[in-house]
Amino acid sequence: MRSARPVPPLLLGCGLMLVAFNLRPALSTVGPLLSAIRDETGLGAAGAALLTTLPVLCLGLACALMPVVLRRVGADLGVLLGLVVIAGGLALRGAGGLAALFSGTAIAATGIGLANVLLPALVKRDFPGRAGAMTGVYTMTLCLGAAAGAGLAVPIDAALGHGWPAALAVWAAPALLAAAAWAPLVRAAPERSAPPAPVSLLRDRVAWQVTAFMGLQSSLAYVLFGWLPLVLQGRGLSALDAGLVASVTTLHQAPGALLVAMLASRVPDQRGWIVAVLLATLAGFLALAFGPAPLCIPAAGLLGLGIGGCFGLALSLIVLRTRDPASAAGLSAMAQGIGYALAALGPLGFGLAHEATGGWGLPAGLFAAIVAAAGAAGLGAGRDRAVGQPHEA
Repeated sequence: MRSARPVPPLLLGCGLMLVAFNLRPALSTVGPLLSAIRDETGLGAAGAALLTTLPVLCLGLACALMPVVLRRVGADLGVLLGLVVIAGGLALRGAGGLAALFSGTAIAATGIGLANVLLPALVKRDFPGRAGAMTGVYTMTLCLGAAAGAGLAVPIDAALGHGWPAALAVWAAPALLAAAAWAPLVRAAPERSAPPAPVSLLRDRVAWQVTAFMGLQSSLAYVLFGWLPLVLQGRGLSALDAGLVASVTTLHQAPGALLVAMLASRVPDQRGWIVAVLLATLAGFLALAFGPAPLCIPAAGLLGLGIGGCFGLALSLIVLRTRDPASAAGLSAMAQGIGYALAALGPLGFGLAHEATGGWGLPAGLFAAIVAAAGAAGLGAGRDRAVGQPHEA
C-alpha cells in the first residue's frame, strides 16, 4: 500500500485502466460459448436466460455493499477487494458443471459490481479537472476488455482443448495481475467517507432519471452480451464467426464510449447525444438481426458505437450530475444498484421471448421498446441539472 503522498496522475490512470479492463470479460465470454455450454450440459433456453440474467442481478446487489465498503476500507481498497473477488469467481467456473458455472458467475459479477460502483468516485476525486476525459478513457478500456472476452473466448477454447470451463477460468489471470498492479496504489490510510443518505437521492428527480437511463442502457448491453452470438448463429454463422462479429461490436464500443463521453462532457446538455447513440444502437441491432448479410460487419460497428456511447454517457452523467466525490459515490451506488436490478429484466425477457416464439421478431420488438424507454429517461437525465439542485415545477 502507498502512503498518503500524491501519486503521479499517469500512474493512477494506468491503474484505473487495468482495473477497468477486467470488469467485463467475466460477462462477455459466456455468450460465444453458450452454444457449447448448452450442448454439453443440456441447459435449456430458460436456463440460458437465467445464466445471462444472474450476473446483472449480482451487479445490482453488489452496489448495496458500497456504503459499507466506503466506511470500512475506502474506495481504493474496495476496488482491490473487487478484483480479488472477480478472480475467485472466474477460477471457480473452471471446476466445470452448471453449479460451478452459475456460482462462479455470481461471485465474479459481485466483484465487478463492487469495483464498478467505486470507479466514478475515484475519477471525481483524483481527476476533478478531467473527469469527463478520464471517464471516457476508462470506459473505453472497459469496452476493450469486453471485446477481448467476446473475440477470444472461442479461440482460447480451441487452443486449450479442455472445454469451456478452462476457457472461462483463464480470465482469472489478468484479474489477478490487475490486483497486483493496483495494490501499491491503495492508500495506507484511505479516506473513509459515506455517500449522501440514500433517502435524499431517492427523493431526487435527477437521480432517478440518471438511474433509469443507466439501467435501461445496461439492459440493452447485457442483451447483446448474452444473446447476440446466438442471434448471429440463428442467421447461419458458425460459433467462431458469431463470436468474431460480436467482438467487432464490442471493439467499436471502445471508441464510441471514449469519444461520446469526452465530447458530451464539454457541453452542459447531453440530450442530443443520448438520442443519437440510441438511434445508432437500434439501427445497428436491427440490421444485424434482419438485414442483408453484406451489412453484417458495418452493422456490428454501428451497434458497437451506439451501445458504447450509451455506456460512456451513463457513466459520465453520474459525474456530470454531481458536485463532489461523495455525491458521485452516492449516485453511482443508486444508479448502478437499482439500474442493474432493472437491467436484469432485459436479457431475461429477451430469452423468454425467444423461447416462446422460437424466433427473433418478438425479442427484437422488446429490444426496440427498451431503446424507447431509455430515450425517455435520457431526455430528463441529459438536462443541465445536478442532484440536490432545486428543479423547476
